[in-house]
Amino acid sequence: MKTLIRTVVAGAALATAISACTSAPGGTAPVKQRLQVRLVSYNGCDDMLAGLREHAASNVGQWGFGGPVPMYMTRQKSMEATADTAPEHSTTNTHEAGVDEPDLVKTDGNRIITVAGGTLRIIDTATRKVTGSVKLTKADEPAYAPADLLVSGDRALVMYRGGDIMYKGFAPVGETRYLLVDLSGEPKVLGTIKPQGTYVDARMVGSTVRLVTRSQPDITFPQPKENASEAEMKKANADAVRRAPLDAWLPKIQITDAAGTVTKKTVDCARVSHPADYTGTSLLTVHTIDLAQGLTEAGTDPISLAADGDTVYGTGQSLYVTSNPRWWWPVPMAAVEDTPQAPATEPDPTEPSPSAKVTLSPEPTDPSPSSPTTLSPEPTPTPTAPPEETEVHRFDIGKPGPPSYVASGKVPGRLLNQYSLSEYDGNLRVATTLNSEAQKTSTSSVYVLKADTLDKVGEVGGLGEGERIYSVRFIGPVGYCVTFKQVDPLYTLDLRDPAAPKVTGELKITGYSAYLHPGNDGRLIGIGQEASEKGRTLGTQISLFDVSDPANPKRLSQMFQKNSGSEAEWDPHAFLYWPKTGLSVIPLNTYEENKEEIGAVVLKIDDSAVTKLGMIKHPVQRPKDGAYQPSIQRAMVIGDSIWTVSTDGVQVNDATTLAEQAYIPLR
Repeated sequence: MKTLIRTVVAGAALATAISACTSAPGGTAPVKQRLQVRLVSYNGCDDMLAGLREHAASNVGQWGFGGPVPMYMTRQKSMEATADTAPEHSTTNTHEAGVDEPDLVKTDGNRIITVAGGTLRIIDTATRKVTGSVKLTKADEPAYAPADLLVSGDRALVMYRGGDIMYKGFAPVGETRYLLVDLSGEPKVLGTIKPQGTYVDARMVGSTVRLVTRSQPDITFPQPKENASEAEMKKANADAVRRAPLDAWLPKIQITDAAGTVTKKTVDCARVSHPADYTGTSLLTVHTIDLAQGLTEAGTDPISLAADGDTVYGTGQSLYVTSNPRWWWPVPMAAVEDTPQAPATEPDPTEPSPSAKVTLSPEPTDPSPSSPTTLSPEPTPTPTAPPEETEVHRFDIGKPGPPSYVASGKVPGRLLNQYSLSEYDGNLRVATTLNSEAQKTSTSSVYVLKADTLDKVGEVGGLGEGERIYSVRFIGPVGYCVTFKQVDPLYTLDLRDPAAPKVTGELKITGYSAYLHPGNDGRLIGIGQEASEKGRTLGTQISLFDVSDPANPKRLSQMFQKNSGSEAEWDPHAFLYWPKTGLSVIPLNTYEENKEEIGAVVLKIDDSAVTKLGMIKHPVQRPKDGAYQPSIQRAMVIGDSIWTVSTDGVQVNDATTLAEQAYIPLR
């Protein structure tokens, strides 16, 4: 069967193809480092093919390549005003100031740009009306296909993720593609890019976007023989890998301009490097596009690395991509079906909720009903867990044009999300949790790596023995880390001496914070779940911590809503905090036995307390199959109003009284 995975690509990055299989042009070749994981250039296309074949054949399983599935996921954003007359406004909540991230809505104060139901709309904030729209999805494509936005001036880059294509024969939920949209008048599409592979993430500094994609080799594996053993299936797959051409690994891209002219490109092998140790089962590619210049005027060639990637973190000068390429392994179907579930009365709080938990099933030989998968009657071997480690790759994005490789490194354990990474004063701080299968326990640590080599400078461990990290925040030379199993230790870390980081304080309270946000001086805001003393989650809590004394962190105030959950717990883009007034708006859905409340809670967070001001709700929608209350996904402050966004509409409320001022339907 053929393993297909989507790739997201910037069109400009591929406007010019290189056909020669020679070394990369001067100034664009990777910089070799003496590291734990070194970046090494291939000696031409033949060397690349031989290396990819051999490494991939060594890592292929009985079901093929399988695929990495992120355990914990989060992402984050911002945008500048297009005119000096724009009202004072909030921007998307981002990890680093000046580094924008894709999100479902953007504003410059004068306009709100969002994509819903397959249509991009521009809303004028003065008249509170839709002033322009353009349909982006095709007639045969689901209108609910998810999309993200990056906006610079009058150009928007719309990223359609499409659906996960895990098995041959399964139809995708739309196509993965990028669309460049002109916003200067009636919005219009200037160009479209359809990539092969998986979109990982993107960052924008100024008007330049760096997109990270991940692709797997397009190889057809043989149908397994009846009652074939695992060893026989693996050998047959390895033989197929060793026969695969180089073209199977190199990502393909299709670019369509405004006139409908289609150009097909392939990433050239001269632009591909590899770490000293790699699996050969995936290719990581970084593309560059300047939104101000469009898809074709300033195209540059992408650079690729024979590695995997699932988490992206960016600063104004650096782009980091991390992964644990070996943490997944094929799980026999019987083992998946027979896995016991935790008792409903006291679930394990360290595991994802049943609705969010992802289990990797084996790849079927043919998913069609006429050809059911036949399981081997022989005993199923117990999979061996791969080493828990995180590879880190750094790219220099400080100059125009394509980025350049700087270094790669490796640390034990797994990241939670991009907030587990922070570059400061020439060093990269990395927080991970390491699980021990043998001892059935876990511990967390913070590692300090030298940014230019990614060699380890120092580390501090022993955080939350038997627990895992639930949130991390680095603020200058200080770090904050929350671990959880039954109680929530909030650790404060002194990182001023990179060679000797240390824990300076610890606060134990019930529950946990899933996201940490800097408040005023000496204050830290936490959004997460309250929990019983046994670790059972009870509902959303918003906490205000006093961290002015690193040796003695305290919780000053807490807002707790029983039987509730918030999107801000796993997606910081859903969190709004307006420091000027202390206003905070957070999506909040509460479910009682005979009642549910869906909307956004409005809070005032000052230096001493978290105070609930009220709730914002969108109008009840009445489709043919029954009424429902739309879930609010994002909130913004523009002038003296709060703007909230759901999939069904945009609502405006007075920031002081919370009185409804306008509602703009999006359906």
